[in-house]
Amino acid sequence: MYRFIPYVTMIMGAATVICTSYPLPCPAAETSPVVITLAAGLKEATEESRLVKIAAYNPEIASAEAAREFARFLPSVNASAGQTWLSNQPGAIAGTTSFYTGQRSSFSYAVTAQQTLFDFGGRTSRYRAAQASLEGARQDMQRIRNLVALDYIASHFNLLETDKMVMVAEKELESLLGHVKMAAALYREGVITKNDLLQAKVKLSDTQQRLIAVRNQQKLATASLNTILARPLGTPLRAAEVDYDLTTPFGLEQAWKKAEEKRPEIAVINNEIIAADLQARAKKADYFPTVIAQGGYSYGENRYQLHQENWSLMLGVSLNIFSGGATKAEVAKLTYRRDQLAEQKRKLLDDIRLEVEKWYRDEENARERVAATRDAIAQAEENLRITRVRYREGVGTATDVLDAITLRTLSETNYYRALYDMRRSHAGLLYAIGEELVSIYR
Repeated sequence: MYRFIPYVTMIMGAATVICTSYPLPCPAAETSPVVITLAAGLKEATEESRLVKIAAYNPEIASAEAAREFARFLPSVNASAGQTWLSNQPGAIAGTTSFYTGQRSSFSYAVTAQQTLFDFGGRTSRYRAAQASLEGARQDMQRIRNLVALDYIASHFNLLETDKMVMVAEKELESLLGHVKMAAALYREGVITKNDLLQAKVKLSDTQQRLIAVRNQQKLATASLNTILARPLGTPLRAAEVDYDLTTPFGLEQAWKKAEEKRPEIAVINNEIIAADLQARAKKADYFPTVIAQGGYSYGENRYQLHQENWSLMLGVSLNIFSGGATKAEVAKLTYRRDQLAEQKRKLLDDIRLEVEKWYRDEENARERVAATRDAIAQAEENLRITRVRYREGVGTATDVLDAITLRTLSETNYYRALYDMRRSHAGLLYAIGEELVSIYR
């Protein structure tokens, strides 16, 4: 809703909102936003993020798979029981004599245990492959947690940047309001033409529109941060300013080495290669016989038999003589899979090196921009002050004042964008070399 009130400055929380006699939407009073620090937000994001919670199931699934493979080392025990009813009682004929050999109704049960004694390393290879997959799932969990941390850091700095953009736009609006007021007074005195006043009002209208746009960006940045924290989108939130800037005490070559040593993606694919190799080895064991032992106890109700119960023990060898080439094809598939993963690893290393260089160059560029724009704000402020004095004394023109206001806004915009680009790039570089961001920004 638009509010039309005279020029006044209202303080709402920590933000200064300028409402004018021109149509500018003024935000209604809202609940005081929750201020969240970078460290606290990182901790919450890496614990409460939907993505982290989804990924947390992967190590559990891999652990269950490893437990299933370990079960192959243990004996399998089976029990059965049943009641049998026959329409005719079993019997036999011996010469001219007939006699019964079983009951028409009988109860029976049995318990058997079977243990694989030797299978040429098939069970061991499968279990070790499952352990490699479990370790890979844990490394991938670390990767996802670090990725969420990077996403949060970028969103935290995005919100801080939009806060600064709102502040810059409000400051520009306030300066233009002062200029319009001065131009109106000078016009009434006949010092300037109406064209100067109209020019100032057009510039004011443009600034009002940009302020509306940056406030909208601020709301979207807040919603993005709430999404990462798994909070309702409309939760009032403010990002606490970061009062330090980390440095990069290493060169590009060293950054590449760090990435190759620490990036969890490399550990994940290494474990996938190990698992594929072990699975192929386990499948090759199917070419050889399996030695098993089986023992059990059985009882069959039959009063015509001498012994109704029995213990048994069996040692045996099983061998699949022909399977239509299925084993050979499975081994070939796993071998190709291992070779494919090895090629993917080489591609991954190339991508990581490129990613490291991108973040390294981006940070280097942003630091140079910060250094180049840091002093420009004070210079632009002084230029505006001098231009206003000249205009008030009738020496300068309205265009000079508007240009000076625009230059100050540009210098502040360039500085804050460079500053937060530098901070985002530094976090990206730390992620690219495999550092744990939660620990770094503690």
